[in-house]
This record gives sequence, structure tokens and C-alpha cells, in this order.
Amino acid sequence: MKPAIGDTPLRVGRAGTRGVLFAMCLSLVLVVASVSALNLALPDLAVNLDASNSSLTWIADGYTVALAALVLPFGALGDLFGRRKMLILGNLVFGAAALFAAFADSTTHLIVWRVLMGIGAAMIMPGTLSTITSVFPAEKKDRGVATWSGFAAAGAIIGMLVAGGLLEQWTWKSIFVVSAATSLVCALAALLLAPETRSSAPEPFDRGGSLTTAVMVGTLVYGIIEGSDRGWTRPEALVAFGVSALALIGYVTLGLRSRHPILDPRLFLLRGFRAGTIAIMTQFMAVFGFFFVGLQFLQLILGYSPLKSAVALIPVAAVVLPTSQVTPRLVRRLGYRAVLPVGLLCLAGGMFWLTLLDAGSGYPAFLVALVVAGLGIGLIGSAGTSSIVDSLGPDRQGVASAMNDTTREVGSAVGIAVMGSVFSSQYRSALPDSIRGLPADAAETVRHSAAGGLQVASRLGERGVQLADGVRDAFMNGFTDAMSVIAVILAVAAVACLVFAPARHRSAAGPDGEPQTAVHPQEKHC
Repeated sequence: MKPAIGDTPLRVGRAGTRGVLFAMCLSLVLVVASVSALNLALPDLAVNLDASNSSLTWIADGYTVALAALVLPFGALGDLFGRRKMLILGNLVFGAAALFAAFADSTTHLIVWRVLMGIGAAMIMPGTLSTITSVFPAEKKDRGVATWSGFAAAGAIIGMLVAGGLLEQWTWKSIFVVSAATSLVCALAALLLAPETRSSAPEPFDRGGSLTTAVMVGTLVYGIIEGSDRGWTRPEALVAFGVSALALIGYVTLGLRSRHPILDPRLFLLRGFRAGTIAIMTQFMAVFGFFFVGLQFLQLILGYSPLKSAVALIPVAAVVLPTSQVTPRLVRRLGYRAVLPVGLLCLAGGMFWLTLLDAGSGYPAFLVALVVAGLGIGLIGSAGTSSIVDSLGPDRQGVASAMNDTTREVGSAVGIAVMGSVFSSQYRSALPDSIRGLPADAAETVRHSAAGGLQVASRLGERGVQLADGVRDAFMNGFTDAMSVIAVILAVAAVACLVFAPARHRSAAGPDGEPQTAVHPQEKHC
């Protein structure tokens, strides 16, 4: 079998499309797992590196900000020079940065190496989906995309399971050592199992568009994190938001003028492209924002170990993977306009259920939210990805994949920033007045993080019992407010998809909706 991109036939090797799918999903899981795995170690990092809530947010978000800001440019470069080359190089950069991160002795050093890991991940991520969509024949493409989407969601759980097992025996540093070793396996798998693919009609690299999109994403997330930590009217936050807005204007202006934009702004006029972007972005805002706060709930409120916390999230993957496989059939029968809003409402329902928990709630109540949210994630991930990918032609699959990845990573970065910021501000404001009677260093530790607060309480004997209860109540105050915010955002996104999503799948496109296999906007006028 010789699937083709444009006029170029591809040999997929003895392992066939299954081998390609394995190699691409392996690299995908590495990238996604690295977003979530370190969340299990946040309580330990708060204590061992004396990290504040803001520093913890940057440790988690430094990776996703770099990934989100650079995935579009690297997707375009992969289209131009070869997607497999870019993926293998990305694995090598990722592995080297992960190895250095294992020896970090301060939050600053760890954040720097996490950013460099994110750069490597940005080189890896676009090639995973674009290789699948380029190599798979039309009759298998939907199933390949659905499998990719399932692992994109389940990869976060896989990462946390591995990290939980490592933390049972070793320190947080072991997560980075294993990540470095895994990246080498991923590079080898891509080299042996995946063909080289590239655009058959390469376009010049859009430097202006690459710069403006990177600046826009980076400064937006920086403003959210710093605004919450230092105040929304502080110069740092205001300047960051101003620069982000100017970068957005620059991206649109340059994109409309360029003959070969990295991501033509007019693509957002396509109903499928627009709806898929909204759905995927808000899904990942919810999922990774939840992981950032929810894992701390399991460890600090329910008292679970890192491994037990990861195991407690398995029901999400158990629901997501089969739901992702069924979703393509639902989309063909019901259309994106039905599937996407239902998925978003399911996810919103799961987040809303979490707002009903308190410090005395047990795991069964938490489990209900996981199952409902898992149904939503499975529906959104597969349908949203197909909606974006189907909007662009075969020669622009690298950019289509990169845009899909960008929405995921921007959503992850903004979700962690927004929910982490809401959680941190509400946690600090809800702390009991009794902390004023503590020594200055101890009081500051309590304000820095709930993990630090509980550690301080454990050293105060009988007096610490009241402080621990106050810290837990403050944690739940921040937790429920963060979940309320994301539930509202998801509900609004569901309404937007109901309005914008195409009524039918591309194979059934008719008079009421444009076909989803749209050509490049510039080509419509040729």
C-alpha cells in the first residue's frame, strides 16, 4: 500500500500503518505525559525547593507555554523540510533538556529546563498527527485520528501513573531521567517505523507570523500568572496584556497581507476550523487546569500517595479511549453541531459536580465527576480534532496538525494559569486569621502553598490541628472557585459550538454547510 501526499507515494514499511500509528502515538504520549506527570510532584517541589504557588504554576506552565508558542512555526518547518526529521530532532532536544532538569537545584533552573523541554516538544508534536493524516488512506483516516485523540487525552493519565510509580521509590528527579530515556526510544521508533513526509507544495517560512503568534501566547500566559500573583494593575501584568494584544493585531495584519501566512486568519471563517479550535482549547483548559488543582486535592485532602492519586484518575482514561473510538460514527450520523456541544456540556457537568465537594468528601463523589468528564473529553477530542484537520487540504496537514496542537497547548497553558491563579488567590484570601500568630517564615510558608501549610501544621502539635483544618478549608475554597470558573467557560463554549459548528460531517456535506476539505484561502481566488 502506498498512500500519497499530493503526487508523492509513501512506503510505510513492513509494520504498515499500524507501525506508523504506534510510533506517532508513542511520541505523542511522551509530550502529553510531560505536561501532567510533574503535577504529582508539586507538593514535594513546594517543600524541597521552597516553591511558592506562583513558582509551581511556572514549573508546570513553562513547558506548555514554550510548546504552545512554537508548535505552529515548527509545524510549518516540518511541512517544508520533513516531519520525521523535525520529530526526531525534537526528541533529542527534549531528552537532553529532561536530563539536565533532573539535576536542577532551584525553581529557576527547573523552569529553564522545562522551557527547553517545551521547545523540543513543539518540534515533536506537529509531526505526530500530520504524519498519520498524510500516510493513512481516506477510509482509515478517521479511525487513526480518533486513536490519536484518545491517546492525547489518555497520555496525561499514563504519564501520571508512571510518575506515581517512580515517586513511590525515588524523588521527582526520576521523572526527568525516565523522560530522557523514553525520548530516545521515541526517536528510534520514528526512524524505523515512520516514513518521511512533507508538503508537495512547500511555501516560504512565515517569520512574521511565527514571531507574532509566539509573542502573543507567551505574553498572555505571563500576564495571567503574574497578574494573579502580584496584582492585575501591576505594570508587569498590564504590559504583558498590552504586548499580547499588539501581537494579535500584528498576526492578523501580517496574515491578511502575506501570500503564504503560517496560519491565515481567514481560516477562522471556516465553521469547522473555528468550532474545532474553540472546543479543543476549552477542553484542554479544563483538563490540565483540573489536573493542576485536582491532583493536589487527592494528595492533600484525601491523603493519597502520588501513585494512588494517579490510579484514582484511571477511570478518565477508561472512559475516554472507547468514547473516542465511537465518536467518528456519531459525527457521521449526527454532525459536529450535535456532538461538540454535548461533549462540552458533559465536561462542564463534571467540573460543576466538583464544586459541590468539601474537605470531608470522599473518592466516590470525586469519581462521579471523573466519569461524566471522561465522556465529554472523549467526544470533544476526536470530533474537535477531525473538525480542524478536515478543514485544510493534504499539503497543509503539518499546519493543520500544528494548529490542533496549538489549541491544545494554549488551552493547557491558559487553563493551568487561570485555574492556578484563581485557586491561589482564593486560597490565600480564605486562610484563617490564626496564621498571623505564627513566626514570619512559617506564616509565609502557609501562604505559599497548601502543602507547605500542612507541613507547618504537622510541626505544631495540638495547635497544628486547627491550622491544618483551616488550610484544608482554604484549599477547598480555591478549588471550588477554580472549578466554577472553568465550568462556566465550558458552558459558553458549548453555546458557541452550537452556533458555529457545521451541521454535517464532510462526507455528508450538503447545501447547508461548506465541505470541510477546504483549500488554502488564498487558493480560492486563483
